[in-house]
Amino acid sequence: MFYIKRSSRWLAAAVSVVVAIFFGLVIGSSCMQIDQTRFEKDRVVIMSFNILYGGTRRGQPLSQTAKLIQKAKADIVGLQEAGGSAEKLAKLLGWNLVRQGRSPVILTRYKIVEPCDGGVRIKLDSGQEIYIFNLHLPPAPYQPYQLLRIPYGNAPFIETEREAIASAEKARGAQIAALLKQIRALPYQDMPVFVTGDFNEPSHLDWTDKAAKSGQHPIKVAYPSSLAMAKAGFTDAWRSVHPDEMKKPGFTWTPVTKADDPKDHHDRIDYVYFRGKGIQLNDVKVAGENNENADIVVSPYPSDHRAVAASFTLRKAGLK
Repeated sequence: MFYIKRSSRWLAAAVSVVVAIFFGLVIGSSCMQIDQTRFEKDRVVIMSFNILYGGTRRGQPLSQTAKLIQKAKADIVGLQEAGGSAEKLAKLLGWNLVRQGRSPVILTRYKIVEPCDGGVRIKLDSGQEIYIFNLHLPPAPYQPYQLLRIPYGNAPFIETEREAIASAEKARGAQIAALLKQIRALPYQDMPVFVTGDFNEPSHLDWTDKAAKSGQHPIKVAYPSSLAMAKAGFTDAWRSVHPDEMKKPGFTWTPVTKADDPKDHHDRIDYVYFRGKGIQLNDVKVAGENNENADIVVSPYPSDHRAVAASFTLRKAGLK
């Protein structure tokens, strides 16, 4: 992992040093304990966006991806499938970035403090700091296709919830466990933590008995990745604002096929999760190709995933 910062003016740097000394902050490691007191409120929009092989695979210029991010008024974006376009996209936006390998990238207009145990620490305008983690989990085997007998790779077809859970756990369980281990190791547990990602797995909050009876999904499945996030204290931003999985399915996969395509199945597999004190979720929207399927629209749309953008207010921390 490496990170890139925009250069800052010498005066701002000098002021930061004076303030740090004044308040007795000692910078020792990337995971040190930070004093989270006396901060003002921050309004932050955090987006998860799989941009599809660098953002230009569907014939659109990279500026179309930047346009969507700007239209969503995002401040922090967890990108998946960024490829070699991340630096170019950061330059278009005038933002900072942290690359987590070739695919997952975190872009932000805020100051990047430094990477920390698989995530990154970011300083907001008020001075408050938050952690961001970003995931791109394996796409196969893909349990909805297995259950619906849609060929995908060499995955066998399955029939039961038990089989679907076992298949999903085998495909992605290790990565989810590693993420949560990293988060448990953070020394300042009250600091807000956000997780963005293309999980390539539906949610247990969507594949419910009600959804199965209606025919929206073939059966009920308590998918393990979303359950693990919930058990670790994380809230699914979309389903928190839109608790009815039938009225607001929030499908992010996929804008490139029709809903009745027998070779596909539409679903919600892209997420913004959050955990920590002082976080108020204001709203969450889907960004996509048209008003029928999205709240934020850019056309032509550059990706095969719709994006998710969640708006938060981070309240002023209490005095210690």
